Amino acid sequence: MKIEPKAIPVAEVFDGYVNSGYDGVIGYGGALDIRPKFQREFVYDNARQQAVITTILSGFPLNSMYWSKTGKASFEMLDGQQRTMSICEYLEGSFSVEVGGNPKNFDNLSKPDQDKVLGYELMVYQCEGTEDEQLAWFEVINIAGLTLKPQELRNAVYTGPWLTDAKRYFSRDNQGAHKLAKGYVTPGEVNRQDLLQKAIEWHGGKGDAAIKKYMNEHRQDANANALWTYFKSVIDWAKLIFPTERKHLRSVPWSVLYDEFRQDPLDAGKLETRVAALMSDDEVQRKPGIYSYVLDGDERALGLRQFSDNQRTEAYERQKGICPKCKKHYELSEMDADHILPWSKGGKTLPDNCQMLCIRDNRSSS
Repeated sequence: MKIEPKAIPVAEVFDGYVNSGYDGVIGYGGALDIRPKFQREFVYDNARQQAVITTILSGFPLNSMYWSKTGKASFEMLDGQQRTMSICEYLEGSFSVEVGGNPKNFDNLSKPDQDKVLGYELMVYQCEGTEDEQLAWFEVINIAGLTLKPQELRNAVYTGPWLTDAKRYFSRDNQGAHKLAKGYVTPGEVNRQDLLQKAIEWHGGKGDAAIKKYMNEHRQDANANALWTYFKSVIDWAKLIFPTERKHLRSVPWSVLYDEFRQDPLDAGKLETRVAALMSDDEVQRKPGIYSYVLDGDERALGLRQFSDNQRTEAYERQKGICPKCKKHYELSEMDADHILPWSKGGKTLPDNCQMLCIRDNRSSS
């Protein structure tokens, strides 16, 4: 890949700057695509943006930026979007920085300070090579100390029409998937692709390899309708079956339950009665597991309360080390605590409901 270093003044980069939000950002007289399709969304908070401007006003160097050549005189941002937009948004008057103890927008700076910002030279490496070479490089670039998340890296590699459409649904705060699924999923940082990753995991499988396989297979699809339709179906089903919102809903594996039980004739009212009772049961330690349990009956999802070491020792001494099932003597380490009356029949995790069984008998009992 051919790389050519150039020092470009801020004024030239800001020339023709237009921020159309999700529809794109351009600058450098319209010749620079600041937010290409593979790029992450703008994620710098106010403090980071201010730090960029303070660095410039102090005359300190910013990290190098990389532009990819797309035509004879046109470029797209390979690395440097966050810093470039911070600079341009400051020049637009979007935020202020503290100068001499006072907050100042660009228009309020002294003429020497304005000239310092506009004349500040950005070190830009203009790169020319194949798409694969550029994206491979992008994958290992660390943007101003803010490490790319795994899904942001995948987006850089598997750019295409499918990804562009998928981001429309899954990468925008308070829109699309985020607005639909509020209360039923933990969205993470939506603009940093956490929700998109979750949707792909639901539809294509968990793990980096499965996600990459899914994205590669669909990369050139005209749209992401299949992913959106599946995600919407899962959430709509969850809301229909469990309409009472609780914080625990956000940790439920909805896609797994949807795939297994969507055809079953479930009674939402009866399910809610069971859920409410289990929520108030002190024996249930893993509350999100209640939603799986009321459907499949697997108690392991509930994380039921376990007997303490003191309770185990007390029961062991009471039994003199004898297993009540096989009548043989064992060391404490060779035995497990068991509920005499099971939790499913109303038994509690109390000392008088504890018995010690040898490991073999306890497992056969379970």
